Amino acid sequence: MEKRLALIGIIVSNRESTKKLNDILHEYGSIILGRMGVPYREQGIHVISIIVDAPQDTISALSGKLGMIPDISTKTIYPAVPK
Repeated sequence: MEKRLALIGIIVSNRESTKKLNDILHEYGSIILGRMGVPYREQGIHVISIIVDAPQDTISALSGKLGMIPDISTKTIYPAVPK
């Protein structure tokens, strides 16, 4: 199955959700190329960027699991596929 590169943007609005978030990210650790987290203390949120390289169905599964965690919002973006 063909691999794709993707960026998953995550916004955490309640720190109590981070244990479940980290458990899922650990489960998918083998496809994660990089992770960057930035706390936005004034707003009480944390912004996390995850770069992954995997088949699209694996990326979708990861993004879906993350999106089901309460107080967490996600968005996945892919680069354009060359024609």
